[in-house]
Amino acid sequence: MKRHAASLVAVLALLVGCGGGDGNDPEPIPPSQSATELKISASPDGRSGDQSDWTLRCSPTGGSLPDPEEACRQLERLDRPFVRPANAICTEIYGGPAVADVRGTFEGREVKATFSRTDGCEIARWDRHAFLFPVALDAQ
Repeated sequence: MKRHAASLVAVLALLVGCGGGDGNDPEPIPPSQSATELKISASPDGRSGDQSDWTLRCSPTGGSLPDPEEACRQLERLDRPFVRPANAICTEIYGGPAVADVRGTFEGREVKATFSRTDGCEIARWDRHAFLFPVALDAQ
C-alpha cells in the first residue's frame, strides 16, 4: 500500500511540474452566465408587412431593441417570462390584432414564444412583456 501511495505522489508531482507553459497563457473565458439572445418580431396590425424586428442580448448587453440594458433588467425580474400560464380562465376581451414572436435563448434555455391580444390573459401577458415590443398599438 505504501508503494502505491509513493507512486501516486510521484505521478502527481510530475503532472504538477508539467504545468502550463510560459505563464502567458490567457485565462479561459467563462461561459456566459445569462446566455440570453433573442430575436423579436412584432406587428401592431397582425400583418407581416407592418412588422418590426429587433434583437436583444444580455451579458454582454446589446442588440437593436431600444434600451437593451433596461430590457435585460426587466426580463430578469419576470418569473419564467416565456412560459404560457396553464389552465388559466380568461376573460373574453379582444385587445386588437397585434402579434409578437420571440425566438432564441433566455438564460441558456430555448425560447419560442408568441404573444397576441386575443383575450384577457393574452392582453395581460402582452402588457408584462411590452418592453420587448415597442410598437404603437392602434386603439381598438
